[in-house]
Amino acid sequence: MATHAPEAPVNRSFTRMQDGKPEHWIEIGKQHQEHYKTSAPYRIIEHLRDLGELTLGFGCDQLHHSLMTATLARRDEASDEEIVAALCHDIGKTMSVPNHGAIAAELLKPYVSDDLYHTIKWHLDFQGAYYYNYMGKPTTLREDHKDESWYPLACKLVDDWDAPAFDPDFEVDSLESFEPEIVRVFSTPKMM
Repeated sequence: MATHAPEAPVNRSFTRMQDGKPEHWIEIGKQHQEHYKTSAPYRIIEHLRDLGELTLGFGCDQLHHSLMTATLARRDEASDEEIVAALCHDIGKTMSVPNHGAIAAELLKPYVSDDLYHTIKWHLDFQGAYYYNYMGKPTTLREDHKDESWYPLACKLVDDWDAPAFDPDFEVDSLESFEPEIVRVFSTPKMM
């Protein structure tokens, strides 16, 4: 895996945002752009590796689950954005399991379509069809989103890629094999 470039020296020309001059903000903007290309994708990869420490009661760790989800998406000829979203859909579990969908969605938001953003944000409502009845919740929460443009994509992500992705013996594509897609998606924010 490639390493990210070291950051440029800190701008000490001002100590409060209110005091920044145009030339300061131009330089800061350039450094942000460089960060997107040389650092951000590799930080995502390192954060994905942290999922390998979590099993959360499943038969495989969360990294294997994420790799299997992305492998299934790749085999289904999904787009780069869809593959990366499948890979990163549970990345927020390292910080907050109950809120992991929203965390992953916000991480992806500047880089993916609005439909994909909402798909990741609400994927737990779609998964709930399989297990919410065991947790005292309704299994029909996905129906709350049936009129949304992203509803079919959320069904595909959960039903075809995510829900079947807990087989510890499934031969997944390596995390390194996803580096090109991760770099392409996370190097170019669509919004700022």
